[in-house]
Amino acid sequence: MGRSAVAIELDEVCRRYDEAHGVRPTSLEVRRGELFAVLGPSGCGKTTLLRLIAGFERPDEGRVLVGDHLVADGRTWVGPERRRIGMVFQDYALFPHLTVAANVAFGLRGRGGRAGRAGRAGRARAVLELVGLQHKAARHPHELSGGERQRVALARALAPEPDVVLLDEPFCSLDATLRHELRREVELVLREAGTAAVLVTHDQEEALSLADRVAVMRSGRIVQTGSPEEIYRRPADRWTAQFVGEVNLLRGVAGSRGVDTALGLFDLSSSVAAGVVNVAVRPEQLELRLDEGGNATIDDREFRGHDVLYRLAHETGGRVLVQRPSVELYEVGLRVFVQPGQSPVAPLRD
Repeated sequence: MGRSAVAIELDEVCRRYDEAHGVRPTSLEVRRGELFAVLGPSGCGKTTLLRLIAGFERPDEGRVLVGDHLVADGRTWVGPERRRIGMVFQDYALFPHLTVAANVAFGLRGRGGRAGRAGRAGRARAVLELVGLQHKAARHPHELSGGERQRVALARALAPEPDVVLLDEPFCSLDATLRHELRREVELVLREAGTAAVLVTHDQEEALSLADRVAVMRSGRIVQTGSPEEIYRRPADRWTAQFVGEVNLLRGVAGSRGVDTALGLFDLSSSVAAGVVNVAVRPEQLELRLDEGGNATIDDREFRGHDVLYRLAHETGGRVLVQRPSVELYEVGLRVFVQPGQSPVAPLRD
């Protein structure tokens, strides 16, 4: 029998702490070789979900499978050390008294063919080369930068050749520039290793830029799963639209030509029944032009380098967000005309 194409499967898994905390009945699949992100605000249950996969928590209900193996249900329990799962923590969790090479080799002790000292050392060298730190094998953690320590933690997780690597907010303690550089490096390492990975984060940019698929989590439940483009362009509901990036929420009337709103007529990204509908319009889906008789006034602008976010007061009394390239600069106080762009917008559930 061939190996399953699924690296992790959760089947109606539930973990209750109280009415407000925990994981409600949840199902998901992570494919082999896939980078999967669980995105949600603090307290939504995403770390508990990760701990259920790792084996640090027992589910109250449901099943957890890693590859072809059932590791948890009402009668079965496989401990974390036997699940072939690597873990990368946000605080690195490195042994300060061990060298980089010894930290990486630590998890290989007692693992069959890897048990010998020479075998452990060889595997440690291989994964340190993979993360680009072979030249610092003799250093101690305090001699490394934050980004280097996180790469050592990733090497340690990869050393036993796990089926899955779990990453618990691994970049949150790093500055913005290093965070961006390191997540790109981590992505390349994981793809070269071919290991499935699950990242939990509250950072939308991190999830959207790193993952093949994203699950958005709220109040212990997964409310939408899809590609980063699907999550951003076609959010399932009002809450998801507001949580993932800036958005204008508009009410309009859907018809054969699209949806007619206070900002004009938009094409729809999917069909809906004729009648009143709510739509999510991203700031970059709107256009501006100078017009003294226009329909909005620029109240504020936020310069971001490659683009500018404008906050407008519309003649209907509403507030509108518009994002334009920074080479197209408008001053605060100007009268402008705001109108739909070319890309279709998403209808929303309440």
